[in-house]
This record gives sequence, structure tokens and C-alpha cells, in this order.
Amino acid sequence: MTAYLLMFGAAFLAATILPFYSEVIVVSMVVDRPEEWVWIWLVASLGNTLGSAANWVLGRYLEGYQDRRWFPFKVGKLSRAQEWFQKYGVWSLLLAWAPVGGDALTFLAGVMRVNFTLFWILTFVGKAGRYLVLINVTQLAM
Repeated sequence: MTAYLLMFGAAFLAATILPFYSEVIVVSMVVDRPEEWVWIWLVASLGNTLGSAANWVLGRYLEGYQDRRWFPFKVGKLSRAQEWFQKYGVWSLLLAWAPVGGDALTFLAGVMRVNFTLFWILTFVGKAGRYLVLINVTQLAM
């Protein structure tokens, strides 16, 4: 149970704007417990999606503080990102798993007030798909 909690926490942190990675923990769990791959996939996917939901909440409710020094995006960059999001739309959330830009995308979805249910579904599909690929590649390599 402790291993699953640690993996959930790693997956959660990896999805936030903090620099963290969960892949090593997921791979080691699959190597140690290959018969539990479905649980590993589900726990990692839920943790990572919940971390993205934290970004959505931050984006949704902290936009009014964008003039502050600690705000994660500068005003000009936030405006350009909003234009980009307007152009590509909510379907871009399927790419929230990407190591570069994925976390910012989920934050931006909150700023843009994307419907949370739609946000959750699209983000979960993308992130769960990434973990499924990671788990399958790990199992093939074993």
C-alpha cells in the first residue's frame, strides 16, 4: 500500500507546475509487480490527472494575481498562451501528458475556464494513454 501511495504522490507532483517525474517509480512498480499493472496504471493515471486538476484550480482562481512577481507566467506570455489555447481549443488537453508544456496547458485551461468535467475527461484520457504506453513498453522490455 505504501508503494502505491508513493507512486500516487509522485504522479500527482509530476503533473503540477513543480519539476518532478513519476515515470521511474511507475516503471519500477511494473518491474516489481507485473501482475498488478492495471492497478499501477489506474493509480498513476488518477494521481497525475488530480495533479493537473490542481493546476486547473490554480489557473481558475489565481488569474487575478498575474501582476504579482510570484505568478508562474508573465502577463505577455499568458496572453499569447491564451491566444494559442483559443486557436487549438480544449482538444489540446489530450496533450497535457507532454513533458514540455503539459503542466502549463492544464493551468491555462483553468484560466480559460474550461468546463471541469470536460477538462477531467480529456486530461485523464491523455495521461492514462501515456502511462499505458509506458507500462506496455516496460513489460515488453522485461
